[in-house]
Amino acid sequence: MISIKGLSKHFTTREGALKAVDNLTLDIKEGEIFGVIGYSGAGKSTFVRLLNRLEEPTGGQIIIDQEDITAMNAKALRVARQDIGMVFQHFNLLWSRTVAENIAFPLEIAGYPKAKREQRVQELIRLVGLTGREDAYPSQLSGGQKQRVGIARALANEPKVLLCDEATSALDPETTDAILDLLVDINQKLGLTIILITHEMHVIRKICNQVAVMEAGKVVEQGDVLDVFLHPKQAVTKRFVAQVMGEDETDSYEQLVGAYKEGTLMRLQFVGETTNQALISQLAKTFPIDINILQGKITQTKHGAYGTLIVQLLGADDDLQRVVHYISEETSVDMEVIDDAH
Repeated sequence: MISIKGLSKHFTTREGALKAVDNLTLDIKEGEIFGVIGYSGAGKSTFVRLLNRLEEPTGGQIIIDQEDITAMNAKALRVARQDIGMVFQHFNLLWSRTVAENIAFPLEIAGYPKAKREQRVQELIRLVGLTGREDAYPSQLSGGQKQRVGIARALANEPKVLLCDEATSALDPETTDAILDLLVDINQKLGLTIILITHEMHVIRKICNQVAVMEAGKVVEQGDVLDVFLHPKQAVTKRFVAQVMGEDETDSYEQLVGAYKEGTLMRLQFVGETTNQALISQLAKTFPIDINILQGKITQTKHGAYGTLIVQLLGADDDLQRVVHYISEETSVDMEVIDDAH
């Protein structure tokens, strides 16, 4: 559906050339929720603005539904943009217009007749859960309600792609979850592709199918969300995963190794159905060892649970080796020996 090839955007600053987006290549499947995550300055917001040419690329191609967006003249681009909706961090609503009038605005620009505009506005108000608020002004709305208006307005022209640039970062956690649930509902009901730009791993893990991690204008890691959680390769990705799991694993490991000098320290990683396995009780019943649970957490992604557990095993060397062999050969739980005092 969306193919991005060698996309670049360079700015000239006092310090010299700045490569905000640097030779970026991505493929995004039709109908999926694709997350792009990075810290401030990674280039992710510039990237999303390049997709509908709110920023002009320095080089590369953007092909959406077999049409080259980067090759279009101004007239063709105006038409193509109707297939690309955009939701902004700070809502960008017209404060002198009501909810219904804000949603109707892109339809007015597109030349829809009044009766068709009104029908479409009512459909969208029901879709985003704003029934009864049609005549309210933005100043009378909560942050979540304002973003619902922004989403409805972005959907007015029945786009094929919805771009969300930090759409939840101005909202509290509860409202963020409600907006994310709405985006999932829209994705399922309308089948449109959603590209979600964020610096919050919570947003990625909750609703995205795929994720690309950006740093210094480049995609440094990409893949299925659950796989990226399980096997983060880059330092920046590990920081994002630690953000959700509530720990810095490097510091945590060093502290645990220093505090627990006996036996074997082990990190167990549970995925999907394995999170329900009673592994600890199985080990205690099967082997003559003692087990101390030192640290653990389970979190949910769109495609299943992901959890880690750090344990200390105490016992004879032979028994500990048998436990390691049993976990690695007889279970589907991933295992890493952090430290072995033997």
